Amino acid sequence: MNILHAATDLPRSGQPACLAIGVFDGVHLGHQQVIRQMVTDARQHDARSIVITFDRHPNAVVAPDRVPSLVYSLPQKLRAIEPLNAEFTLLIHFDGPFSQQSGDEFIRGLARGFGRIQSICVGSAFTFGHKRSGNVASLKKLGQELGFMVHGLAAVSLDGEVVSSTRIREAIRAGQLDSASQMLGRAYSISGMVIRGDGLGRQLGFPTANIDTAGLVLPPSGVYAVHVRIRGAASSRAQRGGRGQTRGESNRNDPPLPSSLIHPMEEREKSRGSMQHRETSPAGASPSSVYRGALNIGFRPTLASHTLQPRVEAHLFDFAGDLYGQELEITLVEKIRDEQKFASLDALKQQIARDIAGMQKKLSAGGAGR
Repeated sequence: MNILHAATDLPRSGQPACLAIGVFDGVHLGHQQVIRQMVTDARQHDARSIVITFDRHPNAVVAPDRVPSLVYSLPQKLRAIEPLNAEFTLLIHFDGPFSQQSGDEFIRGLARGFGRIQSICVGSAFTFGHKRSGNVASLKKLGQELGFMVHGLAAVSLDGEVVSSTRIREAIRAGQLDSASQMLGRAYSISGMVIRGDGLGRQLGFPTANIDTAGLVLPPSGVYAVHVRIRGAASSRAQRGGRGQTRGESNRNDPPLPSSLIHPMEEREKSRGSMQHRETSPAGASPSSVYRGALNIGFRPTLASHTLQPRVEAHLFDFAGDLYGQELEITLVEKIRDEQKFASLDALKQQIARDIAGMQKKLSAGGAGR
């Protein structure tokens, strides 16, 4: 996918630009409607089709005490945008100076950078700019001055309620994953980097890949049957660690990951301009490799040193390799049981073995994955 980091990075062609602007967390049915309208406009007017989004939720900068847990990680969001057939995605680094721009300044800057705007598509409740100074009405006023059309599209409804990122977050927290999937327009999944941990899963005989889900909304604690796609690591990411099967159990005391791992798309190529997202995978796996597996979300209550923050730990069936620094995308197929506190680690080990045996039968019957 062609990623731009500034409007001036767009290769010059003499064509105007059609834009779809939004945070697009989850890239749900409503977001898809906005982006598809923009792509349609571009085809009708022989224009460039460009999605404009941000590398973090704006509240992370303007209201840090009100940052919502996100439905999707940044790489996951960009992947969801790709099949909607826009030529380019302008990924804006949302920081303090950017947050001070008025809505008017933001749009005029885009017009200067792209050369000419043909149309802008947004949701009808869209606001933008410093102190939310811009909205659909102000966009239309600017459009009259600068010569572009504005589409403020009404929200999509499902089961009599508006589809929104907020509603999807609520469904995920409540464990209503089928409902979340319907609003997303695709199966709900969790995505994150594999990070190092204390190796307890390996000690128990069931090595786990521990997923960094900081900032993401999570389903209720419990054990889930899953399909795991190894997305690999972008070429700019460092490969880390060790040998053995499905390595990596998170340790909240580990030093923070470098920003290139947390926000890989922020690391611009020195040459600037558009870039193609590249992935590399561990030996024996391709970026499209899918494995059946078991996922535990929870606080490890059996351990004396149980955690205060939930851990997300995946055991991949029939996989041998090193997953540190790799991105995994995990689709939850079915919840098997709630998280439990066991009398001993041996009792926990026996239950894990029973869980996995049952999941292998269930996932094999359902097909897909290895």
